[in-house]
Amino acid sequence: MASVKVFGSPTSAEVARVLMCLFEKEVEFQLIRVDAYRGTKRMPQYLKLQPQGEALTFEDESLTLSDSRGILRHISHKYAKQGNPYLIGTGALERASIEQWLQTEAQSFDAPSAEMVYSLAFLPPTLPRQNDNGNGGAFNAREATVGSNADASSSKRGVAGSQPAASQTKVSAQKEEEMLKLFEQRKKDLEKLLDIYEQRLEEATFLAGDNFTIADLSHLPYADHLVSDPRSRRMFESRKNVSRWWHDVSGRDTWKYVKTLQRPPSTSTDASAKNGQLGQQQHLPSSTDGHGVKSQRLVQNERHF
Repeated sequence: MASVKVFGSPTSAEVARVLMCLFEKEVEFQLIRVDAYRGTKRMPQYLKLQPQGEALTFEDESLTLSDSRGILRHISHKYAKQGNPYLIGTGALERASIEQWLQTEAQSFDAPSAEMVYSLAFLPPTLPRQNDNGNGGAFNAREATVGSNADASSSKRGVAGSQPAASQTKVSAQKEEEMLKLFEQRKKDLEKLLDIYEQRLEEATFLAGDNFTIADLSHLPYADHLVSDPRSRRMFESRKNVSRWWHDVSGRDTWKYVKTLQRPPSTSTDASAKNGQLGQQQHLPSSTDGHGVKSQRLVQNERHF
């Protein structure tokens, strides 16, 4: 049995970061799915472990953590001699650069991107796509039907992927107008930051230098959602260096595999969960870590709450 356990749903941005880091470092772990589609109230076992009902709990032997970026640091340091050796840097200067950009993500990228994801869930698919200058054009608020992934918990680093489309809700014109204002304001904030990234990536392959690190990794969950949506994709595509960087980081096999884990649980999975059964081991296909090192990555047995 793996000593590392991750409690949470892969659809959570917090959990998705940690899963990718574990894959990059080739750390065997057990994923205990806390079903984000049903909410934490139905899981008294989990609430005993995490009374605040946080989206993520991480256990490594006697250590328990709930902050995803702190967990990234822990994994990268403790398992430095296995998997991708560059996630936390190989020298003091490189590690200082990684920490600078990781803090930038936490303080300046995370909040506006999360709120954009939140607001987009309330806005109609007819929202004008952004022009090259980032201006979306005129828009008249109206009633629209949207998916239920606009859960308020996303403002607390919740869902990284789309929720099931079966549950629909009517959004009032007033609510839609509020979400449009939120979207436009946070888009401006994020575009200013992406302009800084564009300059930085003119001189470096990745944010902290020549190697993919946890500073890049931490951006993936919310950036992936924004790039996947035509209403916000242009922010990344219109910046040459940011676009190239995004293509590189999102194309890693580790992230592609995390995205497969974000699919809604099937009926058979639910049945296994009710019976307390363990899922089968799942393997990533052989892949490179960007430096020619072949590896086989493993997700240990999954359980469901």
